[in-house]
Amino acid sequence: MQITTRSANSRQRGPFQTISAPAAAARPAFSAGDRARLIAVTFLWALCYPLIATGLAAAPPLAFAALRSLIAGAGLLTVAAVLRRPLPRDANTWLALLGAGLSATGLGFTGMFLAGGAVSPGLATVIANAQPLIAAGLAYFVLAERLGPRRRMGLALGFAGIILVALPGFGSNANSTPLGVAYVLLGALGVAVGNVLLKRLAGQVDLWMATGWQFVLGSVPLSLAAQIFESPVQITWAPTFVAVLLVLSLLGTALAFGLWFSLLHRGELTRLNTFTFLTPAFALLLGAVFFGERMSLVEGAGMALILAGVWWISRRTDVAREAASVRGVPH
Repeated sequence: MQITTRSANSRQRGPFQTISAPAAAARPAFSAGDRARLIAVTFLWALCYPLIATGLAAAPPLAFAALRSLIAGAGLLTVAAVLRRPLPRDANTWLALLGAGLSATGLGFTGMFLAGGAVSPGLATVIANAQPLIAAGLAYFVLAERLGPRRRMGLALGFAGIILVALPGFGSNANSTPLGVAYVLLGALGVAVGNVLLKRLAGQVDLWMATGWQFVLGSVPLSLAAQIFESPVQITWAPTFVAVLLVLSLLGTALAFGLWFSLLHRGELTRLNTFTFLTPAFALLLGAVFFGERMSLVEGAGMALILAGVWWISRRTDVAREAASVRGVPH
């Protein structure tokens, strides 16, 4: 994993190194390999939706979420041990990993698993995919990432596509409760905060150790909540559930988040996060291919807008012009 170094031009915020605006602007466009990894991440996350829906028939939500995060963390830390990767040494790094675990894993998984059946699919899709917008606002203040015209346009196109994709989920018999909406919003906020914390750690701590400990630490409050609210925990350990749990934990979680963390030092969080708009698009394609679900024209138009937004924000730009537009400098 690439290690960033300190320089006179870097901006320090507390104990973590961040990249200054000029340095971030000087980054090259994503390589073909970066784009392939981003697409793989969003595809793996799309696989999680049917796997979670299947698994919830055999396990209560909080216990299921705790098992998912614990197995994912154990798998990543096993790889780290085999590769003899170093443990984080300073207290500030551990605090950041704890914060990422509590937010991205604890709050994110809680909202994701508890919202099922309490909010319509359309509304859940829109709220959950507001995460890149929330993260963009946090990145502006915490990471000094500026939203130039290209990034604003890409986010707008992608989110407009999300709304179109979600429209069929808004129906007269698709009931949503305020609590369900709160769960989804809590999950989106947790993932956004976690992404900002992980972005600040990227390049400074080993990839396998960072992602592994994030999930292990995040599994602790999930396990405690399961013992409090779902006791006695009853899980049907059928072969189908075990297979779903392993695929969800090792592929949809460990592999996906490992790839994601490896990309966080390759570009600004806002640019990377735009690719997450592809997740519901992949979910639609999976439904059409494997479950015979028909895609409407509105959903197709939404997918086109999502692809346009991702392409618009990720293509190579005139870096100097973009940086000048952010600062308001004539060019």
